[in-house]
Amino acid sequence: MRAAQPRSRQQTLALRRQLVGSSCKLFFSNNPVKIVKAKGQYMYDENGRQYLDCINNVAHVGHCHPDIVKAAHEQNQLLNTNSRYLHDNLVDYAERLSKTLPEKLCIFYFLNSGSEANDLALRLARQYTGHEDVIVLDHAYHGHLTSLIDISPYKFRNLEGQKEWVHVAPVPDTYRGLYREDHENSVTAYADEVKKIIEHAHKRGRKIAAFFAESLPSVGGQIIPPAGYFQKVAEHVHKAGGVFIADEIQVGFGRVGKHFWAFQLQGEDFIPDIVTMGKPIGNGHPLACVATTKEIAEAFAATGVEYFNTFGGNPVSCAVGLAVLDVIEKEHLQAHATEVGNFLMKILKEQQIKHPIIGDVRGCGLFIGVDLIKDQAERTPATAEAEDLVTRLKEKHILLSTDGPGRNVLKFKPPMCFNMEDAKFVVETIDKILTVKGRGEINFTRACLNSGNVELAFI
Repeated sequence: MRAAQPRSRQQTLALRRQLVGSSCKLFFSNNPVKIVKAKGQYMYDENGRQYLDCINNVAHVGHCHPDIVKAAHEQNQLLNTNSRYLHDNLVDYAERLSKTLPEKLCIFYFLNSGSEANDLALRLARQYTGHEDVIVLDHAYHGHLTSLIDISPYKFRNLEGQKEWVHVAPVPDTYRGLYREDHENSVTAYADEVKKIIEHAHKRGRKIAAFFAESLPSVGGQIIPPAGYFQKVAEHVHKAGGVFIADEIQVGFGRVGKHFWAFQLQGEDFIPDIVTMGKPIGNGHPLACVATTKEIAEAFAATGVEYFNTFGGNPVSCAVGLAVLDVIEKEHLQAHATEVGNFLMKILKEQQIKHPIIGDVRGCGLFIGVDLIKDQAERTPATAEAEDLVTRLKEKHILLSTDGPGRNVLKFKPPMCFNMEDAKFVVETIDKILTVKGRGEINFTRACLNSGNVELAFI
């Protein structure tokens, strides 16, 4: 039997359009890339062209890392079954994870996706507190299940709207948020907004089950909440009988460099009641986890209803999870994230001085946002310009994307093996594109003025 001829990019695209739901969007939808293999921080199309991947935080320790591939393959040859049978991989993995977390977060549930983890966290919170309502941050996204769309303003604002049990707090964004960098105490001001929400809910007879937030809001625009904010919010939420859920699905496992978990940026005195994990946990293998306290787990068990997840915590998944932790440790990826992240922030801030379109550069480790603006005074999101820049970068074989409510924040969340040379390459390319674009705008304005078209010159 002869091997089938590989499909062209256009043939694959035509079949996808025919067979896959149109709501499943492609990156660069006008001219999508067909990726056929990847290694480390690089991806390759069907013609062998190499692309630098700046956004794939799922391939946490690098695409197709040999240690991860080996761990999955070797365990697959022995056994893969559900977690109702005793197996060492499950308890070994839970024990290893426990050593990365505060002592009170000592009970684990294993699942297959971040959405499953966040849905379970919501169930745990409601069972433990006996309350229903949830406070979330504006523009948040916590997953694609119905329960999570309901607590994701990023989604529900375009669907059925906000449920009465959902309360939306302002994002603690000190660059373009309600309380900015010049505010005398933005931490307290943002936390007080949560306190007001709780008080208003109580007046309506509502009770708070949880404050649910990404440790670093990602879809909201690569936001770094000011240190101390979570402590003050947790104080208000606990007083109301609720729990604090930290969603680490995008940002956990050493991405921030100085800490293993992003919530630890808030300080040693802050410990969430529930932590959810996904994406990087399995380096592309479907794996997720919820960590919580004994008290919350016991309340969940007290219903007498079994929690069973067919593939959650299976031997192969746990072998992969263990291998990811081994690679992070063996290759010193936390320290690497700090070193490379600091360098990338430094050279991006140099571009901020040079190019007025760059309003803000923020981040920690290899979680960085570059906020593009139309004007310094109003900080109007430069949405079209950001889209154009990302498209031009793709033409230079760099894969970058945007986030934020204005889709104007360049997001850097590369595989953790992303290095200094990669950082230089990306920033030098951004500089060249913005420089050429700036010259073009100046020449256009001069041409309009010379022709007497003053109105067009200053559009």
